[in-house]
Amino acid sequence: MIELKNKEQLGKMRAAGQIVAETLEVVKEMVKPGVTTEELDRVAEQHIRKCQAIPAFKGYNGFPATLCTSVNEEVVHGIPGLRALKNGDIISIDCGVLYDGYYGDSAITLPVGEISLECQKLLKVCEESLKLGIAQAFKGNRLFDISYAIQSHVEKNGMSVVRDYVGHGIGRKMHEEPQIP
Repeated sequence: MIELKNKEQLGKMRAAGQIVAETLEVVKEMVKPGVTTEELDRVAEQHIRKCQAIPAFKGYNGFPATLCTSVNEEVVHGIPGLRALKNGDIISIDCGVLYDGYYGDSAITLPVGEISLECQKLLKVCEESLKLGIAQAFKGNRLFDISYAIQSHVEKNGMSVVRDYVGHGIGRKMHEEPQIP
């Protein structure tokens, strides 16, 4: 069941989300050839803790790190390590925090140096799809409308969505209802 949040709860969620956004901005500036995913993770954890928040992924279902860093063919939940980023890679960085009893969670996908035209198209279509999905997120609309906007744009561009993972609600728990296919 979806838990409706009041203004105070939404404010706490915004604060958690702001820390996630700031953390992603900090690590975004570091993404370049030669940097390891472990370095990104270390800096992210330092920033989160400086903000008096807790890295939400670290220890969650045994996950060993602050960030999920998925490079190239890794779809999601990549574990940071000694892998150095290379020119032409793309990296998805997923960050979550727990702050004042509420979770924030977001991800970005970035190019590393110069990327192929195929990767450029992938990033462009993903960003366009996100914007189209957000445009469908309004009172009175259905989750289907959000999913349809995203999936139809992706498929129109000759790509497909990953069906094994879904979007999710957030709040006092990292994964809440609804699940968004």
